[in-house]
Amino acid sequence: MESAAQLGEKLSDKQKYDFKRALEEIRELHGRGTELISVYVPPNKQISDAASYLRGEYSQSSNIKSQSTRKAVMGAIQSILSRLKYYKHPPANGVVFFVGEVPKVGDQTRMVQYVLEPPEPITTFLYRCDSQFYLEPLLDMLEEKRSYGLIVIDRSEATLGLLKGKRVQIIKNIQSLVPSKHRMGGQSALRFERLIEIAAHEFFTKVADTATGAFLTAKDLKGILIGGPGPTKDYFNETEYLHHELQKKVVGTFDTGYTDEYGLRELVEKAKEKLEDMDLMREKRFMQRLLEEIRKPDGGLSAYGEEEVRRNLELGAVGVLLLSEGLKKHRVSAECGSCGWNGMITVGKTVEGVKCPKCGSEAEIKSDVDVIDEFYEVSERMGTEVELISTDSEEGEMLMTAFGGIAAILRFRTGG
Repeated sequence: MESAAQLGEKLSDKQKYDFKRALEEIRELHGRGTELISVYVPPNKQISDAASYLRGEYSQSSNIKSQSTRKAVMGAIQSILSRLKYYKHPPANGVVFFVGEVPKVGDQTRMVQYVLEPPEPITTFLYRCDSQFYLEPLLDMLEEKRSYGLIVIDRSEATLGLLKGKRVQIIKNIQSLVPSKHRMGGQSALRFERLIEIAAHEFFTKVADTATGAFLTAKDLKGILIGGPGPTKDYFNETEYLHHELQKKVVGTFDTGYTDEYGLRELVEKAKEKLEDMDLMREKRFMQRLLEEIRKPDGGLSAYGEEEVRRNLELGAVGVLLLSEGLKKHRVSAECGSCGWNGMITVGKTVEGVKCPKCGSEAEIKSDVDVIDEFYEVSERMGTEVELISTDSEEGEMLMTAFGGIAAILRFRTGG
């Protein structure tokens, strides 16, 4: 049977996005005082024990001097206690409650209530009352667990990095003191060669020591990739300068033209066949397919921009829909009381003051939904595959900045 952690790793991109979006929304909330309650209930915690603890905190909160804070805290705890009654046992990964009063307009406040089931098991029971909700344990769960160590090396320099999810993190650039092949006057050839080899050995040892410090304790390190422009990378690998535990993780060596930061990115590209299972490579493949289609004289099987993609999606022409995670927009249904217009319109992150596209008057919002949620719903109906593209990669940044965060690879051209 799979563990809860293994099941958590299998969350769909959409579930991960929804969880991440909820955390971003909660992160922006601030209380006027220590009025926001965070409660983490692990899967092995008895609901009755959690409720008993909260009743104790409710009793203690009656001693808070500020009347408004006391009322807000007691109200939040009471709300969580009411919600706990619906649980016989905590869910498989536990449950988290975020409840409290946040400022609205002037002196007014509003009660916010969030109940989240995390993608990984909660390990300890936690109660916290603060001016912000406590999110650190959940934010840690969003971190990409799989990583690869990266080394690009020749005799002049080496650069070490870490590929984690879609991001290449630079760890250190090391310049070598290995002399060039041009011999200084007065030195015998044999002595000069010995000096070169001693300096090279010290340089390789330094690189290996740096790799040990960076990679040996790295959690979920899946492998190590070594690159460089010449035979040095193979010599470094075959001579086994690396710590024996790291040596076992070497995936292979790859030819790169550079040994600096650009060399690390080149190494990831050259090793893509070895990294097929990583999100970064999947995103690269889809974006490369899109660009290949766009470069064709007739635009190929590509569409981009919200209006064009929507039209193709409704016609069933979209094979793969590419959406940027940075797409912070809402799709609202609105009606204008002045001219009678009603329809759907896309607005920014904040759904306030929607203007009628016909007469410019303020329209009444009937409903609103996150644009990504709405696209997912339409895509499911049309049998379209959806790929959420992170903004962490170069390709993801391009999708957001060049194509407005919405593009598609088509099944067939529709014209128009």
